[in-house]
Amino acid sequence: MTPNENISPVEQQRRDRLKAEKPRVYEKVVRFAEKIKRGESIAMIAVQYRYRCNMRCVHCSIKPLQNVKEKRSLTLADIRDISRQADEMGLANIAITGGEPLLFPDLDELLDAFGPKTFHYSMDTNGWFLDEAKAAHLKKIGVDKVQISLDSLSAEEHDSFRRTPGAHERAIRAIDAAAKAGLMTNIATVVTKQRIRSGEFIEFLEFARSKGVSTYVTYAKPIGAWQGNVDVLVDRNDMDYLRELEKKYDVFTHLTPSYGLDLGCSAVKRMLAVTQYGDVLPCPYIQTSLGSIFEEPLQKIIERGMRIKWFHDRIDTCLIAEDREFIGKYAVKLYDKPLPVPHDEVFEKDDYR
Repeated sequence: MTPNENISPVEQQRRDRLKAEKPRVYEKVVRFAEKIKRGESIAMIAVQYRYRCNMRCVHCSIKPLQNVKEKRSLTLADIRDISRQADEMGLANIAITGGEPLLFPDLDELLDAFGPKTFHYSMDTNGWFLDEAKAAHLKKIGVDKVQISLDSLSAEEHDSFRRTPGAHERAIRAIDAAAKAGLMTNIATVVTKQRIRSGEFIEFLEFARSKGVSTYVTYAKPIGAWQGNVDVLVDRNDMDYLRELEKKYDVFTHLTPSYGLDLGCSAVKRMLAVTQYGDVLPCPYIQTSLGSIFEEPLQKIIERGMRIKWFHDRIDTCLIAEDREFIGKYAVKLYDKPLPVPHDEVFEKDDYR
């Protein structure tokens, strides 16, 4: 991997803020380029602490992982150990996800177990429970950013997609509450082949701009509730179109350069997911296990992932959302099996460096 480091004024402002508010995190971030040059991961760890959720979304990617009662689940002691290991590796970002994190009865204890000043924290939420009081509380306990799901400007379409009447109204309320509390705020939205070039999507970006918040785009993927649905997938031209929109709007994807680094596909090198049951995934959507944190050190698991060429090399696409070769050869090995599937049942000898 060869980093392309380019510190923009916006990035410098973020680093200055980190230096003032979370100096430990700042110290790790400024070493990211060095770690990439050494072939190391700078992954944000998306911790899927619990899969409990109050919605039944059409595109749900974690549905096959829900209601697995016979497996050991993460405890706060496990979280403290993950925090220690990640900090020692120089990792700086934690995403708290699920399920719906605002359903976690021990959310405050979860943040405390990680260490509020040790990482930059983001949280994914559908917004149902996020009012002004809750947003102010999240800010107080150390959450830096919230990412609120919104599928459409149409309340009818959003509520239908979420299978939850009233979800749209609550999401809009959450966006306003998070911004008022001083939390960095993103609107997260899923883009399909059918939506990306629509007038509705442009209106959506205009709406986000009117709210003064960023839009994070997740490309539709043929997994979970959309298993095998290739009709929703974007192509390279669609992705190029979105890159052009990035020049006009505050919109980004996981392929957008961040922290001054252009790394392409973020799997393993810039993103990992830890499931409720301890498995480490290359990203939340490539549901193959690189190993279990109950059995091996996090560093060993990450190093294993970095030996897989698809995750080590810079790849300028989303493997699980656009790369038909990767989907046809590897993603199909995840279908109709208990998830996550062990890495050695998905990747072959030639896939390892």
